[in-house]
Amino acid sequence: MKVTIKRNYELMILVNNELNDLELKNWTFRYCKYLRRYNILDVSVISRGNRKLSYEIKDKSKGSYVQLNFSSLPKYTDNFLLRLKTDAKVIRGLLTLKKKELIEN
Repeated sequence: MKVTIKRNYELMILVNNELNDLELKNWTFRYCKYLRRYNILDVSVISRGNRKLSYEIKDKSKGSYVQLNFSSLPKYTDNFLLRLKTDAKVIRGLLTLKKKELIEN
């Protein structure tokens, strides 16, 4: 019997404030489709709105926060985070582990 560990993650993304609401929704939808390619399941999206930043990051003083919650095997998150870091629209992202679940195969 093979046991794998599926983990629940929360990803908070700070996106460039230059995107309007429709562009932000389309951008988020594209990333959700990308997550599905890597067998990442149970994706939920919460828009946390536009906020003024406490300090400038990459010459930006405002940004839109998007929260993604999903379940995945740990090996699949690295590719997604690499793609996120290379996106010019992303100011910053933070991935946190919520809990682990054992899956018996």
